[in-house]
Amino acid sequence: MNDKGFFVILSTCPDAQVAERLARALVEESLAACVNIVPGLRSIYRWNAVVQSDEEVLMIVKTTAGCLAAARERLVALHPYEVPEAIALPVTDGHHAYLEWVAASTRTSQP
Repeated sequence: MNDKGFFVILSTCPDAQVAERLARALVEESLAACVNIVPGLRSIYRWNAVVQSDEEVLMIVKTTAGCLAAARERLVALHPYEVPEAIALPVTDGHHAYLEWVAASTRTSQP
């Protein structure tokens, strides 16, 4: 198993189609093992000095420490937002077999 650790990246998208396009790119490029797309989100935020309220979907990206920088960079490059969310949270514990699968499904395990 990757001894450098695991991360979850959170990112919101304007709709499910955009989220699926981004998720597929990350998984196909072995930068993430899995991406969950969670619909039904409402985000309240300040943008250009105005409080906004928008429907969004949430992406939960599972990756390794070895792929974290590249996954975040690719996500930001493909994302339609001017300033996309790409918050990485360390995984402090998890099911050993699942974490082995995450490591085996990302570039970390490839030569």
